[in-house]
Amino acid sequence: MAAGDPLRLVVFDMDGTLIDSQHHIVASMTRAFSDHGFAAPDPASMRAGVGLPLETIFRSLLPGHEPGVYERLVVAYREDHRDKLDRGQRHEPLMPGAREVIERLDAAGYLIALATGKGTRGARHALEVHGLIDYFVSIQTANTAPGKPHPGMLLQAMDEAGVEARDTIMVGDTVYDLELARNAAVASVGVTWGYHERDALCSYGAGAVIDHFDELDAAVERLLENK
Repeated sequence: MAAGDPLRLVVFDMDGTLIDSQHHIVASMTRAFSDHGFAAPDPASMRAGVGLPLETIFRSLLPGHEPGVYERLVVAYREDHRDKLDRGQRHEPLMPGAREVIERLDAAGYLIALATGKGTRGARHALEVHGLIDYFVSIQTANTAPGKPHPGMLLQAMDEAGVEARDTIMVGDTVYDLELARNAAVASVGVTWGYHERDALCSYGAGAVIDHFDELDAAVERLLENK
């Protein structure tokens, strides 16, 4: 970017986009169901809701119960998650190319933020473990804003970064990320290595759909030029 150019912001989802956390998510959901006497749904069904608020996921997987049931399942999931963090048992590897694309975007002058359904502690831990937290000017989580696809995470990230919607890109692996972007009037890039298929990402209006992080730089530049 040249001096005097407007600030530009790239906002990443975390689970399924930057890190591979599906095994831990499924394991913690399975534990929550088991602890409360329910048979766990199949892993594919649990993965399909990743990105939505936890209570929304549990309601879709186990419909027809009293609100207190879902609240207890959420608490059980979070307790299992925290226990694994405390024991150092949550290894969530970076997706191929994630570190490199963050470094490239930062070097090119883009601001970088996070919008994730994870809690703040888990999100910050994942970034710290991989030595990436200092690249992020805003970290929006389930603790700081309403869950996706409510636009709150993006609106707060843009406000903290001082960047307008026309100069912002949302990058995510699910239709919930794309809905979040649409609700905040922000362009989006879908990635195919996460939880939702290419056809679904295309149908929800992604400005670009990519198969590897090597393709992100050009996609971001093209989408922002067209604003």
